[in-house]
Amino acid sequence: MKDELLFKIGQSVRYLRLKQGISQEELAYKASLNMNSISTLERGLNNIKIKTLYKIAQALNVEVSEILDCKF
Repeated sequence: MKDELLFKIGQSVRYLRLKQGISQEELAYKASLNMNSISTLERGLNNIKIKTLYKIAQALNVEVSEILDCKF
């Protein structure tokens, strides 16, 4: 069962990633994560740690609050 908040955060990350024209693999590399982590995050399947969210925000050159706003 998907958690709605995690799904929205994942979709927000996906939207910001696609807006910048980068692949999951490239985002994973920039954030020092593995691609599976990005994939499961975008699908809202796993809870996300604050540190991981911060790494993703840095890799996307956005503020964490922009990801959490879920405005896509």
